[in-house]
Amino acid sequence: MKKLIIILAIIITILSINKNEDKVIIPKDSIRFRVIANSNEEEDQKVKKEIVSNLSTTIQETNNINNITDTREFINKKMPEFTRIVDKTLKDENQNRTFHINYGKNYFPEKEYKDVVYEEGEYESLVITLGDGKGENFWCVLFPPLCMIDEESDVEYKSLIKEVLDKYF
Repeated sequence: MKKLIIILAIIITILSINKNEDKVIIPKDSIRFRVIANSNEEEDQKVKKEIVSNLSTTIQETNNINNITDTREFINKKMPEFTRIVDKTLKDENQNRTFHINYGKNYFPEKEYKDVVYEEGEYESLVITLGDGKGENFWCVLFPPLCMIDEESDVEYKSLIKEVLDKYF
């Protein structure tokens, strides 16, 4: 029985350490990025994803920037490119839709990400709003560089041991 308790204690410790490693804390001094779809209709969500995909190469250039001042300069310099990419994507998708790009203080609703709740509020951010902007959105953090655009997937990894422990503890 002692061995079982020791083994369980070790497993619980390992799982709690791994759980904390998954947490990503967005610092107060950060720059967020958000693309808001026109609506939750399938076509509007598809267009949003296509825009994020087409912006990904440019956005991921921020991964090589080490400070917030340089990130701000990068965003301001790239605004015409962001506009061109969004406009071209909408035309390529046969979308006769307006869009708005704003870099500055923008509203973000409360968001939970990797077990951390971020309060709603005004945050420094680059926001692209498609049409009415009433749909689900894509978001990430440009500084510090936490945008992993290619990670967006529906794959969910599960651990049998973790599920059993969560069930009983």
